[in-house]
Amino acid sequence: MKRSDPRRGVILVTVLWSIALLSALAMAASVTFRGFAGVMAVERDRVQGDALLSAGLETAAGIIDTLGDAPLLDIEAKVNLATGSVRSRLSDEGGRIDVGKAPAVVLAALLRSVGATEAAANDVAQRIVERRYSGNAARSNTAVRSTNVATRPPATGQPFSDVRQLQLIPGMLPDWVAAIAPLATVFGGETVNPLTAPPGVIAALPGVESDQVAAFLKARRSFPADVDRLVRLVGPAQRYLVVKPPRVASVELVAELANGYAVAARSVIAVLPQDSQPYRVLVWTPVPSPRLL
Repeated sequence: MKRSDPRRGVILVTVLWSIALLSALAMAASVTFRGFAGVMAVERDRVQGDALLSAGLETAAGIIDTLGDAPLLDIEAKVNLATGSVRSRLSDEGGRIDVGKAPAVVLAALLRSVGATEAAANDVAQRIVERRYSGNAARSNTAVRSTNVATRPPATGQPFSDVRQLQLIPGMLPDWVAAIAPLATVFGGETVNPLTAPPGVIAALPGVESDQVAAFLKARRSFPADVDRLVRLVGPAQRYLVVKPPRVASVELVAELANGYAVAARSVIAVLPQDSQPYRVLVWTPVPSPRLL
């Protein structure tokens, strides 16, 4: 009887292992390709979403430029493009209290409006003001009760780049910072624009009573508003109000692609006359949740 060649079994096993290996490689290649395609799809959505946000920002800058000297009240806009849509909401930074430039008495009144005691408000307001001056130490005669700025040393400029940095001020409570945030800015000036100030800002000005706030808001709703009469309604606090053209605005953006992918951001832009750039981005903050507007 003829014996079988044992090498044939080895060859068969080798062939079977080769087939199994090729199958595994093919499966791995398929999984890798699907993963790569998924990554590319996510990257494509991200790029298109960012492009929509940029389009919304340019639209916002165009709105500000078109307004000229007219007040920038809360404005919402929507732009539809082939890849999706972007919504934006604009508000005037000049209508808020600048924590780096406002007088100490205004800062103290703002703090009292969010629950600080008079003593705590005066102390924290003075500490904020001290951040503006050389050596981080204002003279003792710059107390909150004083409005004589002539005795103060030269200011070093805006001491804050974000309102949330107020948490670094000794005596400042986190709850106060959270309550102040919608009413405050670091891109305003020593005064507030009465035509764009939120009601909470007007209510927070020194010496303003609730009935004065109501009368002020009612008069402001008339168009065009009589500015002189308007500011007189808040009595002595009118010294902290000055009408000015919108130059810096906060912009909330939400972009959505046709496939439902959404992305959002908050920004602050400046549109300056005779600037070499159509607008300048001062702040750009991506927002994890796109539900802004």
